[in-house]
Amino acid sequence: MGTPIKVLLVEDNEDAAFLLVHLLRTADYELTVERVDTPEAMRNALERDALDLIISDFSLPEFSGPAALAMCQEKGLDIPFIVVSGRIGEEVAVQMMKAGADDFVSKDNLSRLIPVVGRELRSHRERRGRTRAEAMMVHLASVVESCDDGIFSQTLEGTVLSWNSGAEWIFGYTAEEMIGQSLNRLQPPDRSAELEEISDKIKCGQRVLRYETLRLRKDGKPIEVALTVSPVKDGAGRVIGASVVARDISLRKEAERERSKLIEELTQALARVKTLGGLLPICASCKKIRNDNGYWEQVETYIKSRSNADFTHGICPDCMHHLYPNLIKTPPG
Repeated sequence: MGTPIKVLLVEDNEDAAFLLVHLLRTADYELTVERVDTPEAMRNALERDALDLIISDFSLPEFSGPAALAMCQEKGLDIPFIVVSGRIGEEVAVQMMKAGADDFVSKDNLSRLIPVVGRELRSHRERRGRTRAEAMMVHLASVVESCDDGIFSQTLEGTVLSWNSGAEWIFGYTAEEMIGQSLNRLQPPDRSAELEEISDKIKCGQRVLRYETLRLRKDGKPIEVALTVSPVKDGAGRVIGASVVARDISLRKEAERERSKLIEELTQALARVKTLGGLLPICASCKKIRNDNGYWEQVETYIKSRSNADFTHGICPDCMHHLYPNLIKTPPG
């Protein structure tokens, strides 16, 4: 199978069009060909198809090569445009090239057509690849710049190379203040070994994922962040730096501390509720117990409020004999 290409022929002569198609097929191209010879047909073809190549005669009864080229340019299309004609001289051919045509081939020398087509198709693919890569880079730069996370790059020595708006918001430094400066200014004195540890891993091509630590803001206040550090490599695969994503986790860490504190307080309260210990001030007569506020409570009330114990009431044999002697026939054992 040959290389598939869609070709638009701007040509009014069927025999000439047949010859051009035959030549292209000898070059092992898998062709889809459309022929037009009027401005309206040209316009419809440009709007309908994604074309790989346009081959145009210079002069047609109802159309012309310059008009076809201008139509492509007006639509902002980047399609290889080759003029094939036997009716113009070198001066007109140069004018067409200056106007934007990619090349000119004389019908008296059609042996040049296949090499010219091959060259222009390769050039177009490379140009399209660069355009896509540039568009992707612009898009990626926009995503990085608008991200709330701090995203920046550095050399292996820790010098900042780029600094997005998220990093400005988290750390308080502008890009102008950080680019070209050392990341040491963000490092708390008691964590000086961290940068070396991370740098050693990056030099070995390893990533550091979601490393939670402290960094210093411009105002000197510590901020809790989670860092993801990835090696940056050159075209030969050598590690030349690192990219860093820093996420502010202050709110999450504060919530975790509050939750831990609450769990601890509840655990302590539960322990106090379930355990009675120490000396209980109890009345020797009525058996009431004095609570922490100095009030005397029934023993049932006191114990029930401070433990998981509950009470069921009954009368022991001694009290039964004392309170209801007429109901008891035998003395208590």
